[in-house]
Formats: sequence, structure tokens, C-alpha cells
Amino acid sequence: MSFIEKHAVLEKNLTLLFAASFVVVTIGGIVEIAPLFYLQNTIEKVEGMRPYSPLELAGRNIYVREGCYLCHSQMIRPFTDEVERYGHYSLAAESMYDHPFQWGSKRPGPDLARVGGRYSNEWHVEHLIHPQSVVPESVMPSYSFLATTELKVEDVQGHLIANRRVGVPYSDEMVENAEADLMDQANPDADWSGLEERYPKAVLGDFDGDPTKVTEMDALVSYLQMLGTLVDFSVYQPEENYR
Repeated sequence: MSFIEKHAVLEKNLTLLFAASFVVVTIGGIVEIAPLFYLQNTIEKVEGMRPYSPLELAGRNIYVREGCYLCHSQMIRPFTDEVERYGHYSLAAESMYDHPFQWGSKRPGPDLARVGGRYSNEWHVEHLIHPQSVVPESVMPSYSFLATTELKVEDVQGHLIANRRVGVPYSDEMVENAEADLMDQANPDADWSGLEERYPKAVLGDFDGDPTKVTEMDALVSYLQMLGTLVDFSVYQPEENYR
């Protein structure tokens, strides 16, 4: 009996096909999963990574809510053209506090993994209100309503606690000061000393041009301005076990 004839027998026998498929999937699963039990950590620890500040976390929620991830990935591939355009390739550790992470393969718009600090707050606000005014060829819709929608986050402390339960290292101090930190980060008259200590490199100050209130625009821009700024790649060296 030839190989093709033997394969035909397998294809025509449902029970045999199921059993063979089960064996193959089981072997493949063992090969992929078993090594993970012998690794102390599957994500390289990188200096500088921290949990999102309450305002950044609120901005990230808006980013997800509005479907920004459908056109903008946060995953720079380790290819020359990507690195030259966007910056250092993405590290798994940079997404270790994301639930869910924003990696992906679909990218009609530019990757945003390193967008933090590249443009001013004013640029981001104008881009979100009228994208074509700063990028004429853009097909992005307007998100002008963000500038007039006051930010409302129900139970800020509870949100941080929920993230802590899935592994995000929010301290008791962070949880205790969550509501104040949420408002103070966008308040140019606030005392930022404690907030800066809890969330190093957090971008502080008015984001949307209206210091009298905290809007969804403030939250989203604070999130965008943080992306890719936490790790100092000028001194970053990958650990030996991850090379």
C-alpha cells in the first residue's frame, strides 16, 4: 500500500483521524509548554519599567475603547527598516503590565511603541481633533469629543487593585493615592513630589490646553507621551539568557 493510499485511509476514518490529530497536538503542546516549567522567568527584567499611573491607565482604557489598536500596533519588529523608522525593537517587558497587550500585525497607521516625547502635547491634541491638519494623507477620524468630555473613572482604587490581582505591582501607597494622582498629574498647580516618586518619568502638567478640568484628552495624551520612554536603551544590555 502506497503512502497516498495509507493517508486516504486516515482521512476517511474519522476515529483514526481524531486519534492521530490528538497525538500530534499533544506532542506539540508538550514540546512548547514543558520547557516553561524549567525557566524562572519567561520575561526579561528591564530597568525602568513601572506600572501605569492612574491617569495613564485611564488613557490606555480610552485608547482601547476607541479601537486605536486596530490601526496602530505597539510592536516594533527586530528588522532594520522597522528599527530605523521607529526605534529599538520592542521588548516583552515593555508590555508586561498590559491587560491586554497591544502587539499585533495589522498597522494601517504608524507603530506607537516609541511615540512618547516625539511630539508636543499640542501636536497630539491637534492630531486627535483634526488629524489631517498635521498629517494631510491621514485617514484617521476625528476624536475631538475627547477634549470636551470630562474624565470620569469610577473607583480608581478598585481599578488598581484589580490590576494588582493579575500581577501588576501596585503598592498600597499607589492605591491609597490613586484618586489624587489621577487628578494631580494633569494639574499644573499640583504638588507632584509624591507622584513623581511613585511613577518615575511620568509626564506632568496640562495636556489638553485647558487646566481648569481633566478631560479624556488629558488621559489619552498622557498615555501616548509615556509610550517607549521608560527604558533607557542607550544603556540597555540584554541578559545573557535572553540573547
